[in-house]
Amino acid sequence: MEPILEGIRVVELGQAFAGPFAAEILANLGAEVVKVERPNGGDETRRWGPPFWGEDAAVFHSINRNKRSVALDLKDAEDHALCDQLIGSADVLVHNFRPGALDRLGFGAKALANRHPRLIYAEISAFGHTGPLRNQPGYEILSQAFGGVMSITGEAERAPVRCGPSICDFGAAMWLAVGVLASLVRRSRTGRGGLVQTSLFETALSWTTVSASSYLASGNEPGRMGTSHHLVAPYGYFRSKTEPLMIACGSDALFVKLTKVLGCPELAEDPRFRDTSSRVKNKSLLETLVNDRTQEQECDHWFSRLTEAGVPCSPVNTIPDALDHDQTEALGMLMIDPDDSEVKSLGFPVVFDGERPGLRRGAPKLGADTDEIVEGVKG
Repeated sequence: MEPILEGIRVVELGQAFAGPFAAEILANLGAEVVKVERPNGGDETRRWGPPFWGEDAAVFHSINRNKRSVALDLKDAEDHALCDQLIGSADVLVHNFRPGALDRLGFGAKALANRHPRLIYAEISAFGHTGPLRNQPGYEILSQAFGGVMSITGEAERAPVRCGPSICDFGAAMWLAVGVLASLVRRSRTGRGGLVQTSLFETALSWTTVSASSYLASGNEPGRMGTSHHLVAPYGYFRSKTEPLMIACGSDALFVKLTKVLGCPELAEDPRFRDTSSRVKNKSLLETLVNDRTQEQECDHWFSRLTEAGVPCSPVNTIPDALDHDQTEALGMLMIDPDDSEVKSLGFPVVFDGERPGLRRGAPKLGADTDEIVEGVKG
């Protein structure tokens, strides 16, 4: 497919997850992304292994595809000047350095706006651009803890747990990319760039929106419910003769279908379970009754029967299960590095006109494009 952002140049001063993933989103959409790295070692995630593919960690490959790499020492006067020229040639700068770090190097938002007024300056911080914690560093687990995510993740009688995927890092990257795309549209009207800012903390807060709205309306503090849900029932983890099964009944009609498949249609007429509010009020009793039924058969039996009846359900797949599934193959979500067939990664999860953006190149070797790009900006 024709790259949607073809002709847009992005300079990435990123490390770890959030900044690089934001830039990779733009790269997957067709932008030319130039990743500026330290000559000695580069992005720290190059060494976050095992496992490795070649010299670099698998995780580095997964969030740095479709990019080019330039190795520059920003504390060196000549390299600093080259980096400024490179930024001046770009449409977007993406970074997730600690607050103040780029200001000290002369690459803060105000300084660059004066030198390069069409530049869109996009930054991710830990706690946001203002407030008492604005200069604090942060990591994924701290953001989930501070933003309230961990307080509603896990089982009620057990310790809070970290959500498996790095939802704050990757979520902040997504919000930043959304902001960049909106700013590109605005620039097409005004001719001027602008400043886009988000943070892991703001992202964590945004992920709690359902629980937060319930608290703001009721004053009741949300708690951990495992796989259950505070707004609908039955919903969550149910036992079978084999592996567990997830069932999600989000409407009265679905509950009626569920009871018929389980062989207990009378539950749908029981006043304690007749509508969503009643089922939530009597959640514990209802889910005990459903569990009694689901334990009578194997998971595959229920998955087949419930799916046929139109009741949303799922086995708890492992990562290999999910990657190997026919649905994953049909969607073309697993991609092979065009430069190294041993390197595999997940594709961009958006399809345009029936076509998924492909891999133009794999993750770059450190400094692989320095000479070519430096000569280009000098010229």
